[in-house]
Amino acid sequence: MFRERGIDGVGVAEIAKEAGLTHGALYKHFPSKEALAAEAFYHPLAAKNAEADASNEDRETSFEEYLDAMFSIEHRNNLGNGCPMTASASEIARQGAAVAASFTRAFKEKVISLEASIKEKMPASQKRHLAVSALAAQIGAMAVARAVAKVDASLSKEVLQAVRETVKSPRTFKGNKAKRSRSARSAR
Repeated sequence: MFRERGIDGVGVAEIAKEAGLTHGALYKHFPSKEALAAEAFYHPLAAKNAEADASNEDRETSFEEYLDAMFSIEHRNNLGNGCPMTASASEIARQGAAVAASFTRAFKEKVISLEASIKEKMPASQKRHLAVSALAAQIGAMAVARAVAKVDASLSKEVLQAVRETVKSPRTFKGNKAKRSRSARSAR
């Protein structure tokens, strides 16, 4: 419910009813709506990570495969069961510390998975830079793609493809700054 309507768009009574619990029973498990939201935010991510680990015991998911899934139309259309980070990122700053901590934990764990999937030879700092960039770009691209999809489906698809290709394109880094090609430097 939080992913579909936002944390502030759902009341505790409604959540309790959907879960088949009384309002009081829900508060026995969670001391506040914030605690419930924090758990509801993190739990699907942990479950997806465990499911992915179990299904990929024989092989690791490649960075390319992650990108394909992260920037897919299916992911865009799956708001209710998709990644809570892409569904809720814009409202996390308006929530309490518990929800922000849950988001941060999920973000860090996904970055670690993305880093591990990058098989090209590069320094660890560069892998981290690429993983953080890819995940942050995906969250933003998904927000834009979802926002325009009802009015302009082709623009929505273009946003996902463009950002995916930008993240995918090979980069040469010197420290934390990308090296520019000679033509890019001379164009200045």
